[in-house]
Amino acid sequence: MDLLAEHHLQGTSAIYYIPNFISEDEERYLLRKIEDSPKQKWKTLNNRRLQLWGGEVLQKNILFRQDLPAFLNDFPDVLGRLRSLGAFNQSPHKGPNHVILNEYYPGQGIMPHADGPSYHPVVATISLGSHAIFHYYQYKDKDSLSVDPGSMGRGVDPMPILSLFLEPRSVVVTTGELYTAHLHGINEVAADTFTGDGFLLLSNGSHSRIGNRYMIQDKAVVGIIESGGTIERTTRYSLTCRDVEKVASGRIAGFVSRT
Repeated sequence: MDLLAEHHLQGTSAIYYIPNFISEDEERYLLRKIEDSPKQKWKTLNNRRLQLWGGEVLQKNILFRQDLPAFLNDFPDVLGRLRSLGAFNQSPHKGPNHVILNEYYPGQGIMPHADGPSYHPVVATISLGSHAIFHYYQYKDKDSLSVDPGSMGRGVDPMPILSLFLEPRSVVVTTGELYTAHLHGINEVAADTFTGDGFLLLSNGSHSRIGNRYMIQDKAVVGIIESGGTIERTTRYSLTCRDVEKVASGRIAGFVSRT
């Protein structure tokens, strides 16, 4: 992880934040590709839409493959860039083989969750179009009443242990215990309000400090985070890039037999 090391978030064991991972022109190109994708590619959930690129993870945590969009390995070759960072050097396929595209309108987010056992414990999240606040959470004891449906009955502490400001065109790479033993999520708010000295006002009235505020490149954003103010969200797309460890020999093409 030599190239990745210079982007290590101080105070964490294994988080890396890279602003301007792609250029503004590349972002516009990716957004145009997303906007031009066929409607049938989208899956609509209660709080957002998504697309699965590279196939679906079905029974027994096995990926039934589909071809990834060509632009992920061509221009602007975001997967090649992730491989070159070294983040996936220890993963089975030495790079991401599966990408989830999420669409978030202002006011949409995703509840605290863990990514599960299908993936090698590294995830790279690329933000397009708008910023987001990415929170990491820890579990409570097993008797807690606040339970995440995906946590096998374990309670989740609602106070983040770490909050990051994800700029458009940035990537955050999460590895180690923050991947395997913690959860992550995005609050469902239309704007983010800061009270100064790096603190974000949470919906329950408490505060969480932005852990990567010294790594943020947008000086106007830094000014608001440090002095106070509100930043409105716009439509954001995220590319969640991971390596599914088990891959079936067949591909999805209408019907795929299980192998």
